[in-house]
Order: sequence, then structure tokens, then C-alpha cells
Amino acid sequence: MNFYLDVVSVKKRIFSGLVKKIRVSGSEGELGIYPGHVQLLTIIKPGMVCILHKNGEEECIYISGGILEIQPSVVSILSDIAIRAIDLDKKSILQAKKHAEKNMKNDSIKMNKNEILLEISKEIAKLRVLEMMDKSK
Repeated sequence: MNFYLDVVSVKKRIFSGLVKKIRVSGSEGELGIYPGHVQLLTIIKPGMVCILHKNGEEECIYISGGILEIQPSVVSILSDIAIRAIDLDKKSILQAKKHAEKNMKNDSIKMNKNEILLEISKEIAKLRVLEMMDKSK
């Protein structure tokens, strides 16, 4: 059995199609979504969506957080930013993380520390997506 999944960012639709299951980082922890899952509307935190396609292949997508909606036959993920794992660049992620960590230590920067921590957590989530992709190869 399969269900229909839509992953949409502000800029474009990242994925749309039939899948066997997905795994996503919910606000309360990891969620495994299978066909026939109970209806749900929840916030998702920065992390990954792992998709098991109907042909058995697995794909991971980084999301910056957003909303997960589960209906009887359709699951929708709405996120500000969604990037396929194959499109992530480890070097630029590490640079952004290092820059944010440097800002955290710099008292002369007028940024909110919570915003900096959120930025660091997003970069760490991207790294986790790349890690998962490497493990599945």
C-alpha cells in the first residue's frame, strides 16, 4: 500500500508522488508515517524527511522546519526551505556553521542569540541529512 506525498517549499514543489512511508522530525520527536496513518496536523522542526519510494529506493530531503499535515490519502509537508540531500554542499554548510558559531561568541554582534542557535541547528540538521545519505549508499 502507498500514499501520496507533497513536499513544498516557499520557492517550489520539491517532491510529489506515491510513497511507501516517510520519516520526519516532528516537534515531539521522530515520526514514522505509513499508509492509513491517523489524521494529524503538527509542527516539524529543522531536520530531514526520509522518503521510501514505492520502488524501494530511499531519498532524504532537508527541511528548515514547517508544517506536516496528514489526511487519509495525502500527506503534505510545507516548509520555508526544502533541499534534496543530493543538492546539499558539505563545504558551504560547514562554513555557515562555523560563521554562526563565531557570531555566537562575538558580543559586539547585535544578533539575537536564539536566532544564531537556530541557524546553527539548521546547519547541523543539513549535516545529518548528508550523513544519512552517505550511510544509505
